Amino acid sequence: MKLGIVIMLVESKINQRAPTYAEIRGIARRAEEGGFDSLWLYDHLLYRSEERPLIGIWECWSMLSALAEATQRIELGTLVLCNSFRNPAILAKMAITLDEISQGRLILGLGAGWNQPEYEAFGMPFDHRVSRFEEALKIICPLVKDGKVDFEGKYYQARNCAIAPRGPSLKGMPILVGCGEPRMLRLTAQHADLWNVGYMGKPETFLPYREKMLQACEAVGRDPATLGMTVLSALWYPDLIEDPQMSDEPPLSGSDDEILEAIQGYAELGVSQLMFHLIPYTPEAVDRLIRVVKRFRPA
Repeated sequence: MKLGIVIMLVESKINQRAPTYAEIRGIARRAEEGGFDSLWLYDHLLYRSEERPLIGIWECWSMLSALAEATQRIELGTLVLCNSFRNPAILAKMAITLDEISQGRLILGLGAGWNQPEYEAFGMPFDHRVSRFEEALKIICPLVKDGKVDFEGKYYQARNCAIAPRGPSLKGMPILVGCGEPRMLRLTAQHADLWNVGYMGKPETFLPYREKMLQACEAVGRDPATLGMTVLSALWYPDLIEDPQMSDEPPLSGSDDEILEAIQGYAELGVSQLMFHLIPYTPEAVDRLIRVVKRFRPA
């Protein structure tokens, strides 16, 4: 099982600002040196809440492109790109170019989007997000895998579209879809190489979600063994921050031994990659997790 870490781009309450690129690059390199297999970036334009009217975040793709040059071995993924932010054919072109920059290390994570305030702020339609996503997959997947597509849909068109040059991944980089609802699960089973669900805590929190995906695979005639199942886990260090501020499953927490046991539990469930969202996102928390990563996969 591979292990990944989310590289945060957002303004935090701890620092009262977003991390600088120098800080982002430093954490990414530390993660690569520490034995992680992958880096993951969230794709948002802003957050708004009753408590904070504006929470800023750097743009995902620009940062990912820079990290492709700043790192050497580690895989680079999006968790996940919001479909509505970019034209799907142009996104496929961007992905193949970034795959060239990274020399075949890109995992293209896609999703339908959910954060309505950023849609409104940047003037993008919030309606029919899954239908738009379904059409986008019919453009992105063939362009990434085969380099060509001819598609006419209600929301998107890509007429006699081709992408050249192709880059190092001649059969296309892996396509990951992040989701949890029935229609999105079926689309994932039909089109994706990898599936992601979050935010999970202990391994047993994953089981009902896995069962739903197994049902989706059965419904579309997909062998679930051909779909890599990945999990985003929230990992909380309560001695570093009191409130985890997570609204999904209770976050993973505990000693190094307990966290290692949880990682091993996910591996036993057949998870192909486990990604961590650290709470808090600080160098100390990163170093603690690196200790566990080295125990899970000793040199």
